Amino acid sequence: MSGVRVAPPVQIFFKMRFIKYLEEVKNELVYKVTWPTWAELQDSAIVVMVASLIIALTVFLMDFIFGINESSFWKGILGFVYSLL
Repeated sequence: MSGVRVAPPVQIFFKMRFIKYLEEVKNELVYKVTWPTWAELQDSAIVVMVASLIIALTVFLMDFIFGINESSFWKGILGFVYSLL
């Protein structure tokens, strides 16, 4: 038997397991996953954008109120307290 190589049983076993895994992944994605409709996707995107804006405004207000910035007129509440000390 010159030039003929036979894969060890362990390699064949792992290849078969990998192929079975890919088949199960495909089966689950096609038959078990519920994909959102376009309207649900748009609603979710709007919720994420509104929540992001609320969080960004909250962080901005906290930075504006409590921030200490020597170069601006408004130093925030902490800046006011530090200037009293």
